[in-house]
Amino acid sequence: MEKKIRVLIAKPGLDGHDRGAKVIASALRDAGMEVVYTGLRQTPELIVTSAIQEDVQVIGLSILSGAHLVLVKNIMARLGQEGIEDVLVILGGIIPQADRQSLKEMGVGAVFGPGSRSEEIVGFIQSHFENKTI
Repeated sequence: MEKKIRVLIAKPGLDGHDRGAKVIASALRDAGMEVVYTGLRQTPELIVTSAIQEDVQVIGLSILSGAHLVLVKNIMARLGQEGIEDVLVILGGIIPQADRQSLKEMGVGAVFGPGSRSEEIVGFIQSHFENKTI
């Protein structure tokens, strides 16, 4: 029996808009992944704790507030403190092109901006795990 990819979708910071996160969570479920949605206004600590408790392989962050550099830096640092190095972190939201390289250098696997198709995100995750044991 094949194990499903487990994904945590989180909304860090004070951003209160979660429609996009819910759409992506639904698309990932439809693609056969197990999805945990943490809800709005999560701290980096709560996100990492949830990722550990839920034993996820992917953390999907949705950030529209403009605080993506600080929030991602804190989340990645927290993952490092917990010794978690094998979780794929992806990011969606209003992310300026100028910040994308910094985010990748922090360890973000992919950044999806407005207009990204659900199929693109699903495909990216699936291809990441194509030759890996979950």
